[in-house]
Amino acid sequence: MNPPVKYGLIFFSLLLLACNVNAQVEQICAESGLNPSLDSPFAHVPYVFGRVALKDFDPGAKLPNVTVALVDNQSTSRWSVGKTGNYCFKLKSSNSTLIVEVDGVEVARRTLASFGASQQREDFEIYSTQSQKSIPPKAVSAKFFHPVNPKTVELYKKTAEAESRKNSEKAIEHLKEIVSIDPADFIAWAQLGILYEDKNLLAEAESAFRKSLELKIEYAPAWLHMGKIRVAQKQLEAAIEIFKHVTSIEPTSARAFQLLGETYLQARQGTLGAEALNQAIKLDPTGMAESHLLLAHLYNLAGAKQLAAREYKIFLTKQPNHPDKKKFEQYIKNNPE
Repeated sequence: MNPPVKYGLIFFSLLLLACNVNAQVEQICAESGLNPSLDSPFAHVPYVFGRVALKDFDPGAKLPNVTVALVDNQSTSRWSVGKTGNYCFKLKSSNSTLIVEVDGVEVARRTLASFGASQQREDFEIYSTQSQKSIPPKAVSAKFFHPVNPKTVELYKKTAEAESRKNSEKAIEHLKEIVSIDPADFIAWAQLGILYEDKNLLAEAESAFRKSLELKIEYAPAWLHMGKIRVAQKQLEAAIEIFKHVTSIEPTSARAFQLLGETYLQARQGTLGAEALNQAIKLDPTGMAESHLLLAHLYNLAGAKQLAAREYKIFLTKQPNHPDKKKFEQYIKNNPE
């Protein structure tokens, strides 16, 4: 291959991934009235965005009120999640925590990583407790249940308080005490791993995730974070195998297929990447809408401009108010099917 062409394709691949991230944040944040592109690409204004997916809820019943809160040392911002499940916040602090509440009850909490990235996606899957309708939905399904240990309840409260104060060191200390009291608490081990991962202590994070998986081998959240660690370490083939495993144990997880697809693309395996992204779209047509944009770029790179135009057209049916709407419409006009 001609060197200029070779390096041009490498550059285009990197640009492609950057465009996908930009498309994700623009599409999702548009619902909250935010427009990251107006902040200028040179300003690197940080955003955290994502989707809250409700799992195993009765489709005939009224959906609960879902709220996402962003807590930092300056203030607390809240976003009421609509039908799409999307949320978006502009970050004001390098240390922040996302809290998901269902009908006023906290069901999930996540400390944000501080890697200097301008855009960060965090998705949540909230499972309903089918057998006990009067009990608020849980953050994990019954197959990930761990019995409450009376000896660690207070420590869990202290962990949450430490995280809300952005004191990750204290939170880690409490979690280490929890697993010393209850070594079988695979959820605590995984949370410990997440906090280590947030501090970029990848070796410690991996050790904690491995312990969680030794206790509960099918615990998908731990596997997903293991995959993210492999991506951070540039071990793309290993990450691909991990994400493939997650899709096998959680075949309805659109997020797992999305991560698999994006990792395939980083590994320059376009065909497999397209297959995984299409599956993510199939599982969650609205939440994974931005995957159409990445597919369109891939088809355009391959010279299949009509297929690229089709992806843009489908995307606009799902996100008709996207900031780049006119650009996509012009592409569709120039490349009719």
